[in-house]
Amino acid sequence: MGWWQINADTLAGSRFLLSPLAETFAALKLLHSGTAAHPGERAWLAAHRPAYRARLATDPVTAHLVRAGLGKDWIADFLTPTPRDREPFEQGVARVRAADPGQARAHLTVSLAGPLPAVLDRDDLPERAAALLEYVWAEAVRPDWDRRRRVLEADVVARTAQVSRGGWAAVLDSLRPGRTRWLGDNRLQVNLHEYPPREISGAELVFVPVTPKGGWVSWEEPERYAVVYPCAGALADPGARTVPASLGALLGPARATVLVLLDSPLSTTQLVAVTGQGLGSVGRHLRVLLDAGLVERRRAGRSVLYSRTAAGEVLVKAGGSGGPDGPAPPDPHLPELASAHDC
Repeated sequence: MGWWQINADTLAGSRFLLSPLAETFAALKLLHSGTAAHPGERAWLAAHRPAYRARLATDPVTAHLVRAGLGKDWIADFLTPTPRDREPFEQGVARVRAADPGQARAHLTVSLAGPLPAVLDRDDLPERAAALLEYVWAEAVRPDWDRRRRVLEADVVARTAQVSRGGWAAVLDSLRPGRTRWLGDNRLQVNLHEYPPREISGAELVFVPVTPKGGWVSWEEPERYAVVYPCAGALADPGARTVPASLGALLGPARATVLVLLDSPLSTTQLVAVTGQGLGSVGRHLRVLLDAGLVERRRAGRSVLYSRTAAGEVLVKAGGSGGPDGPAPPDPHLPELASAHDC
């Protein structure tokens, strides 16, 4: 397994941040694999993968580049620059474009675990990679970036609350279950691959959520390290938040949306982030649902969490929505990618 040595000050100073570039690269990986983790991803792939495949069919060099860069055990480093706080997509992709061509080819030989094909022995690989990421961003990510951002923000709220309740160990164990794990003795397991440990004490450490399933680690040695991880559960799946028409007619669409989302406990802040409704509106919906006995609340550390009662469950199921199905099992036919330093 690969692990990082982290002192207490580095972990205490770590933080969560959002990255449009990381979200776009995660979307590219999903387009490349074509394997969805839940119904929302299946619908997204159906809408966007045909055009993506058609684009690569007209650009065989870029098609070879993608296949080479997304290796079995490693992602070519130049494709995933380490996310930076508040960096817009345009600045992030500019770092991909500015990669040294010779280093890009060297990174591809690592991800390929073999010699570089002749078709990729050229200097425009960073430009081609940046252009493909710009295409994915413009066509498949930016149109629903507001929704994605709300989901990512809700995940960060939940993880931050988890830190206050149970400490960092519980959070690190849950980022990518079975892959990331706090080992004790200031050691963070970041993947299952037998890579040499890294001493990162004193560096900047960030945790970056993405909505597609998967993840990776990246670094700008020795200053900055990142763990990119998938959002958990139904928050990442827009299909899991579908409100049955009958329930919407009974409660109103906005209030019904809140009730459907409370399949698992969420705070008011998380509900605001995921639904895009205002704080006052969410608060009013919760008060009505509480008075009707459809939801209940409990305190968890500094947070107040709301969840459906048995009566709320009956109402949602009667309306035709049983709630989210939970995460899909991993696809046995897909290798776990090792990111720009591991996946």
